[in-house]
Amino acid sequence: MTSRERWLAGFQHRLPDRVPLDYWATPEVTIKLMAHFGVGDYPALMQKLHVDNPVSVGPLYVGPTLKEGTDVFGVSYREINFGTGVYAETASHPLEDFNSVEEIERNYTWPNPDWWDYSEIAKQIEGLEDHPIRGGGSEPFLTYKDLRGQEQAMRDLVENPEIVHYCLGKLFELAYQNTLRIFEAIPGKVMLTYVAEDLGGQTNLLMSPRHIREYLFPGMQRIIDLTHSAGAYVFHHDDGNITRILPELVDLGIDLLNPIQWRADGMDRQMLKQQYGSRIVMHGAMDNQYTLPFGSVEEVRAEVRENIRILGAGGGYILAPCHNLQPVTPLGNILAMYETAYEEGWY
Repeated sequence: MTSRERWLAGFQHRLPDRVPLDYWATPEVTIKLMAHFGVGDYPALMQKLHVDNPVSVGPLYVGPTLKEGTDVFGVSYREINFGTGVYAETASHPLEDFNSVEEIERNYTWPNPDWWDYSEIAKQIEGLEDHPIRGGGSEPFLTYKDLRGQEQAMRDLVENPEIVHYCLGKLFELAYQNTLRIFEAIPGKVMLTYVAEDLGGQTNLLMSPRHIREYLFPGMQRIIDLTHSAGAYVFHHDDGNITRILPELVDLGIDLLNPIQWRADGMDRQMLKQQYGSRIVMHGAMDNQYTLPFGSVEEVRAEVRENIRILGAGGGYILAPCHNLQPVTPLGNILAMYETAYEEGWY
């Protein structure tokens, strides 16, 4: 089977030839793996690891010139060096000082969908038709937290509901238009649309189910419906323990759940497979709270086998790290994960 066929088999509740594999990692890890295999590009690395990686497409930004280190929303970033790598952290929150919708409307310019050019998207998938194509989607509360600051964003859910509704409405609409224009640029080619929101922590939800239903579900439903109308599937990323809201997410129409962070309270793999395996694909489940970064090679191999046995039973499972592989993760553990999954994941 091709990579695209393996993913499609899961969504159609058919057995693939083997468990599909996916790859999530920081740039530092990717560079280290490329050096290990002696390859010069990302596609060659994916071949070495037998990964069935999706190919992401997106438009070209042609809007107003952005200040250096600033994104299209006006959020600025600074690089944080943690010894073995770097990451970008927000350094400013453009909407943090506003106290009303009227203030925001007077002083802030929202990005316009016309700031992007979609005419070159078809060229991005030329020669890559054997891979699942990923395009469009939404994760607006993540952006909202960057715009308002994390603490203020959470307080707004209770203290400033009108600001939350207004801003999320703008963000959802931008995401909807982006997704629609990608579908129009390559009709019938997109398989995956990334409709995400990190709603769970280690022990419970990060916000109440009432607030999730009020602020997020209506916009998510609109993009999910658009995705399904285009013949594509909804890839839903949601960290932590989301068991209190998961039945509603499935009813909303998600087709795949990532990352299956099973060390979080309540996220038992057997329970997830039994209750939801007939309706959604499971993606991830290779733990990088302990097993991948700190476990032994044998513990990694054992976890691969457990995930294939539990989540891969009858198909509908794509094996991947729960989150990006980090520089602290031993190379031997990464190789053991992909080697074992490829050797033992055949149906």
